[in-house]
Amino acid sequence: MAKREKTAVGAGPRRTAGERAAEGRAARRHAPRSSHGPFEPSPHRPDPVDVIERQSATRVQELVPIRYGRMAESPFRFYRGAAAVMAGDLADAPDSGIRVQLCGDAHLMNFRLLGSPERNLLFDINDFDETLPGPWEWDVKRLATSLVIAGRENGFSDRERADIVRSAVRAYREQMRVFAGMGNLDVWYARVDEAQLHALAEGALHTRGRKNVSEALHKARGRDSRQAFEKLTEVVGGRRRFAAVPQLITPISQLVPDQEREELDGQILTLVERYGRSLQTDRRHLLSQYAVVDMARKVVGVGSVGMRCWVVLLLGRDGQDPLILQAKEADESVLAAHAGASAFDTQGERVVAGQRMMQAASDIFLGWQRTSGIDGRERDFYVRQLRDWKGIMEPSRMAPRGMRAFAGLCGVTLARAHARSGDRIAIAAYLGGRDVFDQALVRFAESYADQNARDHQALTDAIASGRVSAAAA
Repeated sequence: MAKREKTAVGAGPRRTAGERAAEGRAARRHAPRSSHGPFEPSPHRPDPVDVIERQSATRVQELVPIRYGRMAESPFRFYRGAAAVMAGDLADAPDSGIRVQLCGDAHLMNFRLLGSPERNLLFDINDFDETLPGPWEWDVKRLATSLVIAGRENGFSDRERADIVRSAVRAYREQMRVFAGMGNLDVWYARVDEAQLHALAEGALHTRGRKNVSEALHKARGRDSRQAFEKLTEVVGGRRRFAAVPQLITPISQLVPDQEREELDGQILTLVERYGRSLQTDRRHLLSQYAVVDMARKVVGVGSVGMRCWVVLLLGRDGQDPLILQAKEADESVLAAHAGASAFDTQGERVVAGQRMMQAASDIFLGWQRTSGIDGRERDFYVRQLRDWKGIMEPSRMAPRGMRAFAGLCGVTLARAHARSGDRIAIAAYLGGRDVFDQALVRFAESYADQNARDHQALTDAIASGRVSAAAA
């Protein structure tokens, strides 16, 4: 018998494409594709409000009511903040056994326009706070359910929502099949750029939808450090400072007494200086040409509210050459209790490594650092530019046809992200050429959207009863 070839890094025998495909098809025996359709909550399912409260326990307590207020606004806003709740439910679902690097929170609002280092606009996944290796279908199910919830809020019919979910899952399945036939480098360099977005819009959308895409592309190019500089800062006593926005942006000068402020100033300066060591040498050199001039605490997102997040203003050649960085706390992934702990020493590095693995191109200033706070506790952070050509396509503005096209684009993008880290040949073989999995996900997404609505109601009831406090912001 001929010996198998060894991998270049000596990690063991390299499996042939045929063997990998056979493993994918074999996975159907213990997790049939149709088995992903039913969703029944476990009799031991924890109270969703308990899950959310446990997350909030380690956060900035004065900000926690803002988190609850945002999550209570609608079932979709609740869903955005309830990745921990869904992670427990997914852990009880059928498991193909094929692992990839997961986003961990792949709802449709986390797919958006981003700028590449070469100054091209790309469509990609954005949020990686929960990234961790795990079963590929977890991300697909979170995406599919988000489409149903958004479709319900837009008033789409059952049939329209089913078509939208099928578009996403079919695109994922068919694109994974394409990637299964491609070489490793070709998969690695694959991306969705501006030209492809225009082509998609021309072929799939009506006039209004094409206009929305063009507006989103144009708007994204204006969302950068310069725009944030003009919007978020002001001149005070001849010096550029962050402007206060009640409950959302708090300059460091207003956050702590003068004595503690000096200590906090020093800790954040140290964080920025040391985080530079996690960058490539050329980018570290670029960072060294900027000086820190001000800092502020910022409230971000929905599920992230209460996590420690700092925005840092740096200036380069003069007072009109800004760079604004965001340093956001990184805690353990909500998937860790179900998929296993991270292999990295710090949670910040976990986030950065996952982002670099899944994205076609990442922010040049993306890095991480562990630092001590004024309370003496060590915390992990990851750092990136606050804005780097980011653009969001608002689901509330989408007609069924537009959301169907957007769902397909998300499916393609998620397939590419998974194909970079997981066994694309095994996943493609597991999914096959028929729509069995697509139809199963339609059923799952509708059922889980029902569960999400019940969980949202549980939170609003908890607020009404006084069990938790909510604030608008």
